[in-house]
Amino acid sequence: MLFVGEWGKPFRRSTFGRKWRRARTAVGLPDGFRFYDLRHTGHTLATRSGATLKDTMVRAGQSTEWAALIYRHSDHERQTEVAAGLDQLVERQRQIADGQASGTDLARDT
Repeated sequence: MLFVGEWGKPFRRSTFGRKWRRARTAVGLPDGFRFYDLRHTGHTLATRSGATLKDTMVRAGQSTEWAALIYRHSDHERQTEVAAGLDQLVERQRQIADGQASGTDLARDT
């Protein structure tokens, strides 16, 4: 057991919510942060670190891609990183193309 009560036994359903709220407050998480949100956070951070879909499935003990994808999210910061990566790819291609004939020029020459 990862979380146990005061006497080393599993939490009872009736006491878990109370324990969770106290722990959540102690570490400064917002009131609306649910225990299950930790699973979503773990998947998203693992993905951001470069983990593959299979990596996240193994870490979470999931047997299907569908189940793993439910927990993966993309935030504004990640979308900014993706856009910057695309921008770099386009810029490299532009630099390669500088000085070369365009597709239209090549077609006219044939």
